Amino acid sequence: MKTYISKLHYKKELNGIDKSVLFGLKIVSIPYFIGSSIKNYLYKKNILKSYDTGCRVISIGNLTTGGTGKTPLTAEIANFLTQKGEKVCIVSRGYKGKLNNKIPNLISDGEKIYYDAPMAGDEPYWLAKNCKGAAVVTCSNRKKGIEFYKQKTGCNTFLLDDGFQHRKVKRDLNILVIDGEKKFGNELILPAGPLREPLTEIYRADKIIIVNKKNHNRGLRGYKRVLERALNRPVFLCDMKLDTPYNIETNEPFNYERVLAFCAIGQPEQFFNLLTANVAAQEVFEDHHRYSEEDIEYLIKKAGEHGVSALITTEKDAVKIKNLQNAKKIKIYAAKLVPNINIEEILL
Repeated sequence: MKTYISKLHYKKELNGIDKSVLFGLKIVSIPYFIGSSIKNYLYKKNILKSYDTGCRVISIGNLTTGGTGKTPLTAEIANFLTQKGEKVCIVSRGYKGKLNNKIPNLISDGEKIYYDAPMAGDEPYWLAKNCKGAAVVTCSNRKKGIEFYKQKTGCNTFLLDDGFQHRKVKRDLNILVIDGEKKFGNELILPAGPLREPLTEIYRADKIIIVNKKNHNRGLRGYKRVLERALNRPVFLCDMKLDTPYNIETNEPFNYERVLAFCAIGQPEQFFNLLTANVAAQEVFEDHHRYSEEDIEYLIKKAGEHGVSALITTEKDAVKIKNLQNAKKIKIYAAKLVPNINIEEILL
């Protein structure tokens, strides 16, 4: 049902059943819309106040559910700043991790990683692995997370991964990431549509990044100009490319054999579309799915049915399966999304 509703958010042509389901979802979305609108109104009128940390805070987030590419962009910004000599800490919610995210958890101090992906959550662990020199803290209350690491180390720069809706913390730069293909779907709020809050909240963004996950960006330059004129905000294009996949056990580069592709991300079809491998079949798991030994056994069986002896997935998925025993029974390749964008220009 969840997969059907997600597809409904972006469907162009609706049949009778679709329209009936959407009508019901619109009714259910009314309290969500009211609650979100009231919260944002209270912040706008300064009745609710954002906490000033006294540090540089950069938020990278989106208006919709599902993957827009904000986490790879967070990593690019973190790596750019650490290379400039800044002390950087990424604060993430720690979604789907086993750790209690009501309290701050130090996932990495920039050198040592203290928890694996199941404990930390797939995104915080991926960030810790890919942002050497930057600390990673998880906490659902980003204010607590910032204060925890600030008092511990005197860190002067914090990045909020997926922080657009978290208004408790004042930020110096509010970056909004938009999926260049999906955009805002039917422009309805959850659960009737993909929006986490009304589309009018786009004006809170200081800068906007349109992420392209296709092998071309036809039409996006025009969309960029439309947004710039409508919003009077700087808008940037970012092409996401797949780096050469590697074997998660041996680190050997992918040899382009036939594979079964699988993932558990917000927009799985975009990952599949980027693959240049000879893909025999595809398998999709729920976003942020926590893989089990049985899942890998199932994938091995499916691969055998299609006559292939290797799997390929995203790097974010790979960190969750590397330590499973069944993962050693078959070659598994991980593909990393690499943003192509001028970070310095965004941070100016």
